[in-house]
Amino acid sequence: MDFVIVLQENPVVFQLLMFVVGLAVGSFLNVVIYRLPQILEQGWKSECRELLELDSERDEKLSLSTPSSACPSCGHKIRAWENIPVLSYLFLRGKCSACGTDISLRYPVIELITGLLSFAIAWHFGFTLQAFGALLLTWTLIALSMIDFDHQILPDNMTLPALWLGLLFNLGSVYTDIHSAVIGGIAGYLSLWSVFWLFKLLTGKEGMGYGDFKLLALFGAWLGWQFLPQIILLSSLVGAIIGISMIVFRGRDRNIPIPFGPYLAIAGWISLMFGEEINQGYFQLAGIG
Repeated sequence: MDFVIVLQENPVVFQLLMFVVGLAVGSFLNVVIYRLPQILEQGWKSECRELLELDSERDEKLSLSTPSSACPSCGHKIRAWENIPVLSYLFLRGKCSACGTDISLRYPVIELITGLLSFAIAWHFGFTLQAFGALLLTWTLIALSMIDFDHQILPDNMTLPALWLGLLFNLGSVYTDIHSAVIGGIAGYLSLWSVFWLFKLLTGKEGMGYGDFKLLALFGAWLGWQFLPQIILLSSLVGAIIGISMIVFRGRDRNIPIPFGPYLAIAGWISLMFGEEINQGYFQLAGIG
């Protein structure tokens, strides 16, 4: 109880603690981002073999905890001191301690981003239930964004529990009232579902995946239907900025599809943090209210 009082009365302590916790969570998210798609693929292959009545293969048991993390090049088992967020990367100079293979800069970047966003949540919401929920949502969005970027999938076993969690929080009106949350979940899904089918009927192509519908439904369940237009507009803006930047600065082929999930995630996080201020600023510019 004394520790809780310290966090309540000392915002800076809470913010710094969440930064450190965020770094540690970011290290775990790197594992989730790398392994979860492999776990899903392993499960899909097993189901296909079962349906086709084929002999089952003896795949290595894969989970988020087993086998232990190792260098993909030489198989060196990562020791505890080599797995300290950000610091181990700097100490090892970005190389495996056994074979000297370069370690992707992406790992410490994700850890640092998770730490900084966790700090921002603590700064914005303070030591409140809102902060606790926002942290869980933020960490989920980071993992979903990177998985979608790598594999063009938004796993249901992450998206749907987060959606239900938003409804659970809003039973107590933590972010919005429960009626707005339920309508938001429904409207978020159906709005993109309608766009998907309209686009497919007009062009014969699929412009987005069903995971995007569920992700927008997630934000509707957390923030309410009132924020859905803002999130859609922001995601389009973010997508345009990032997409053009990747084409101009990285030479990405404009014909290669870019997943929409990360843009939705960024837009939803901005609305979570600053949605009210954005709406108020818009109304003032428009001379409304």
